[in-house]
Parts: sequence; C-alpha cells; structure tokens
Amino acid sequence: MEITNNKRMFRFEAMLPDGEMASLEYRWLKGSMVLMHTLIPVSARGSGIGTQLVSYVLEHARSHSLSIIVYCSYVQHFIDTHVEYSDLLANKGAS
Repeated sequence: MEITNNKRMFRFEAMLPDGEMASLEYRWLKGSMVLMHTLIPVSARGSGIGTQLVSYVLEHARSHSLSIIVYCSYVQHFIDTHVEYSDLLANKGAS
C-alpha cells in the first residue's frame, strides 16, 4: 500500500484497491504536527489499513524530528498500545 503526504490538503492518503481512500488529517501548531482525524472506509476496517497508516505517519514524524499532538482517538489508542512512539508526544502527560 502506497501512502502519500498530500501537503495541500494536510493529510496522509492511502488509495485502497477498491478505489476508496484512507486518510489521516493533520494541522500544524507551533512546530508540532497535530493529528486530527483518521478515516478508514467501512469496507476496509479491521484489515490493518489504519495500523499501517498511523505507523507510517508516526515514522514520518520521527524521521523529520517532529513532535506530535494527538486529537484523534484512534491515533491515541495506537500510541497507548505502541509505547515506542510515546516519545513523539509534544503534550506528554496531557492525554
């Protein structure tokens, strides 16, 4: 699955085989990437697409030395269960 950063639309996108798109929307706040909302089409839920998308975005943040602020409950749950990404949080202890 190819994931691209659509900087114009402020979202990471993954085109699915059926033509639908999964995405993770973000914004910027004081140099931190704010992860706003993850959208996985109903037809793709439970297939691991969300995990792949969130992992990609968090690795992108890490490789670009970005801190993150999480508003998306899906991303927050992912980080809660994958603590190796907790160092990226700009708002450590605020969740």
